[in-house]
Amino acid sequence: MRSNSIDQNSIENFVNRSLDQPLNSQMNSQPNSQPNSQTYSQSDSQLDSQVNSQQMRENKVAIAARNLTFQYPNCDPVLKGVSLSIHNGQRVGIIGHNGCGKTTLFMLLCGVLTPTTGEISLLDQPVMPGAFRPEVGMLFQDPDDQLFSPSVREDIGFGPQNMGCDPEAVTKQVNQALKVTGMEPLADRTPHHLSGGEKQMVAIAGLLAMQPQIVLYDEPTASLDLRTRRRLISFLQKSTETLLISSHDLEFVLEVCDRILLIDDGQIIADGDPLDIMGDQELMETHGLEKPHSLIPHVKPHHRRLIAANPSSSASQLF
Repeated sequence: MRSNSIDQNSIENFVNRSLDQPLNSQMNSQPNSQPNSQTYSQSDSQLDSQVNSQQMRENKVAIAARNLTFQYPNCDPVLKGVSLSIHNGQRVGIIGHNGCGKTTLFMLLCGVLTPTTGEISLLDQPVMPGAFRPEVGMLFQDPDDQLFSPSVREDIGFGPQNMGCDPEAVTKQVNQALKVTGMEPLADRTPHHLSGGEKQMVAIAGLLAMQPQIVLYDEPTASLDLRTRRRLISFLQKSTETLLISSHDLEFVLEVCDRILLIDDGQIIADGDPLDIMGDQELMETHGLEKPHSLIPHVKPHHRRLIAANPSSSASQLF
């Protein structure tokens, strides 16, 4: 009887075939059995299909913008012919000095603003300004812009409820978001009584509870203490969503993102590996930024108190 599942022998057969290794010795060890070519063919096809499906998901474009331009009234253009393509599952950091257009780009991508010219699509669907896209979430710089319910739990549940989720699903998604962000002890607190960092994590929890496929984070580490910042880094590193992160916290960007866009004068100046771009001191300084501290070789101590406390120590001993 032919099986519809993929057993271990079929997997080994698939791997061996791909490596051009003969299977005769394996078959000869079972002289009374006849290889079923149909079974092998089906298993190979299933494995091929799984591999191809995974590759298609990874290669699919999640965010696309072409010749994007935006201009506020009576102002020079903030963005000038920006084009970008971000694939599913990528974690892309956007860096640039204040006023270079990072937040404006986010507002355009999620449909809050209407581009002056250009086209935007998310998940192969054109962005319609003002339209609700539950598969896309955005964290605003100021969490007070996103928090308005009487309790933290109610605020986090607002999104799933308005997406039509049943009460059981809402509860499950809220509890999961509380756990991931470490906000469980604050679930029954009033949002406007929280600290700035706590509000930030509650706002992030509200996004996660909606289970979006794309998340735009605008300055997510603002107001966070070191422990909470580390928690954010940890779960973003494991995230399967497509992430677009705007931040002045360059060390955070280095840890989380696998690609960087550097924006200046309304244009994408550099696009590539975070280490290559942020490690280029001349490039960073030319566009109003600094090379991250962790990428600067510690040739000599640069804290006077360390030198005073260890006058006989060499730089290599101190760092």
